[in-house]
Amino acid sequence: MYVDTHCHLYDEAFDADRAAAVQRALDAGVTTMLLPDIDSTSTPQLDALLRQYPQHFRPMAGLHPTSVKDDFEQELNHVYNRLFNPSNSSMIGPRSNSLNLPLKYIAVGEIGMDLYWDRTYEAQQREALKTQMLWAEKLDLPVCLHIRKAHNEVFGLLRDLGRGSYRGVMHCFGGSVQEAQRAVEMGFHLGIGGVVTFKNATMADVVKAVPLERLLLETDAPYLSPVPHRGQRNESCYIPLIAQRIADLRGITVAEVAEATSANARRLFRL
Repeated sequence: MYVDTHCHLYDEAFDADRAAAVQRALDAGVTTMLLPDIDSTSTPQLDALLRQYPQHFRPMAGLHPTSVKDDFEQELNHVYNRLFNPSNSSMIGPRSNSLNLPLKYIAVGEIGMDLYWDRTYEAQQREALKTQMLWAEKLDLPVCLHIRKAHNEVFGLLRDLGRGSYRGVMHCFGGSVQEAQRAVEMGFHLGIGGVVTFKNATMADVVKAVPLERLLLETDAPYLSPVPHRGQRNESCYIPLIAQRIADLRGITVAEVAEATSANARRLFRL
């Protein structure tokens, strides 16, 4: 059994065959899929997927850094209401309860900083990340971090927060071995996706250097499909391909990777 710790199966890329994509994931042994949110425009689709498959999906709530614009405070208010006033949500699922506590959310995410395209909203991204990190701490929830061309900035912000140790995952990790080790020392897990199957020596070195108990499997579907599906729409059913690559790199069986990474996910997200 596998856990896809990061996918967007509510994305419009799956509108034509979403049910079939979910079934393909289940057939591949991917029985639990975690859904990070993007912003207020993606929430209705995410909620609809949760209502349809409450036994297989778990939700997060957060503001994606690329959605941080001039109206980011309004978007943050949307996230706040999701986390702190869940009775306003239409979600149903196994994490719900009669008191409508925010425990139904398994993480705050995806949040972070993305400076790949430009730095126009860098200050706003920094403020949004800090705010959501503090909310996660208050709710005792892990965070799901999206970091692109911003590792130094995020590490600096985490240092300034002064928590010492954190609970969460650096999703779709793409940093160096040194950055990976630094993240692990701070308490983070690393989300390993399809990029590890590319001809990329850095990611291979990261997977071999980091303790297995700190690795999580993810697809980020519909993005970043693993080989041999690179360039096509990604799906949760491709998780075994990522697991196999990790097994090959570490010299262990794919069953060991499945067991360890699923246990890591259950422990981190309290599944």
